[in-house]
Amino acid sequence: MAAPVAIHLEFGGGAELLFNGVKEHHLTLPSQSEPWDVKQLLVWIQRNLLKERPELFVQGDSVRPGILVLINDADWELMGELDYQLQDQDNVVFISTLHGG
Repeated sequence: MAAPVAIHLEFGGGAELLFNGVKEHHLTLPSQSEPWDVKQLLVWIQRNLLKERPELFVQGDSVRPGILVLINDADWELMGELDYQLQDQDNVVFISTLHGG
């Protein structure tokens, strides 16, 4: 059984508006049979934090194109994207690069 994981989430670039304007969330993901990965985190975020317009944040199993994801200040593409296994005290940042004009 995987232990609970305490992480820090940040939303910016307008993405925070989908989360009632709250930019930072400190949370502990509950223990489960397998280790937490980013794919499971996205499902948890949708069920527990996302307040409106999920189509602006997720697309299929991943984040929508135009959402930059950083894990501990590194591009998630370098970390394994959806398969990255979350570690205690990880910092995960979602920044929208999509802006109206």
